[in-house]
Amino acid sequence: MLSLSAVSPLGFASLPQNPCEDSKPYDAQFTDADGNLNENATIYGYFNNAACAEMMDTGFNINLPQSGMDVTNDGTYGDNAAGFMPLLENYADTDLCAVNVHWHIGTEHRSEGQYDEDGSGPHEYEGHGVDRRRKLAEGARQGMLCHHYEETDAKFTTAYDWQYCHDMEVGQTYEIHWPHSAAGSCGTAWQMQTPFYDGVFCTPGVISLGANPPFNVHEKVGVQGQVFTVVNDDSGAYDNWDLMYAAWQDDTHWVDVAKYIGSTTGTTRDNEVCSYYSPITWQVDRTCHMISAASFDHLCKLMQENGGDDLSADMHPHGSRELVDDEWSSSIVYRKK
Repeated sequence: MLSLSAVSPLGFASLPQNPCEDSKPYDAQFTDADGNLNENATIYGYFNNAACAEMMDTGFNINLPQSGMDVTNDGTYGDNAAGFMPLLENYADTDLCAVNVHWHIGTEHRSEGQYDEDGSGPHEYEGHGVDRRRKLAEGARQGMLCHHYEETDAKFTTAYDWQYCHDMEVGQTYEIHWPHSAAGSCGTAWQMQTPFYDGVFCTPGVISLGANPPFNVHEKVGVQGQVFTVVNDDSGAYDNWDLMYAAWQDDTHWVDVAKYIGSTTGTTRDNEVCSYYSPITWQVDRTCHMISAASFDHLCKLMQENGGDDLSADMHPHGSRELVDDEWSSSIVYRKK
């Protein structure tokens, strides 16, 4: 009897000071019923991007729905149920820990009336499927925008002297992601990693695609997503100095949260090419908030001061994947308890 299990490369052996180095898996390997690896049964390149049509009913009786999606409403839509329940608990109450923080210019999700195609900012959204590129963010594709921006209000237009973050802009919308994993080097100096895949897959034997241990990707890997418009304002109303490890959570932040099964994102994927790093749990704040530029810059300062891995490659905005068509996204969205 065979089951499927993810295998992490051993590339980190050359850099023993960082146990997570090069942990990102590319191949998958079969195991027997006792969980022993069968080195002669390997699916090479299993995790490579593939045509989106291959993401549903993969042959392992697993659907691999994609992110980011429209998270406006709770409920069930269509037929593309992943067959797995997302984690409904706050990740802090599970065995997952944050392993990375990064952000995208514009949003990769859509929340109607909060961040969508009708939002605005210094650079207008040009439509679903349009490869919106800007020199400021090094050619990064801009996603959807929030509704806070007002060109006559100085807090959205006054430039900020960024000391740590790069290619950032006041008035712009950014979607911050905090990837979490039970296989991270939790509680150590190596917990936070760039690229985030190294953090997600740092500890072998925790994440399984097979039957022994049981398939558990959706329970062991998750992402928090939260959307902000950056303002230049020193009133303190938009300050948060502790965004390194988790989303902003209080009485007005992280109140309306969508939870669903999806994938990793990024501009190497779209509605033709999809990610095989699925199904994972997503928890996304449906509300767009404002954040001070000083707070965002402080996040980059904390990243620069990270005692383990070098996080500098994530101290600027990444491009946003275009909103995933319903055909490739999860059909079930849950609300925060």
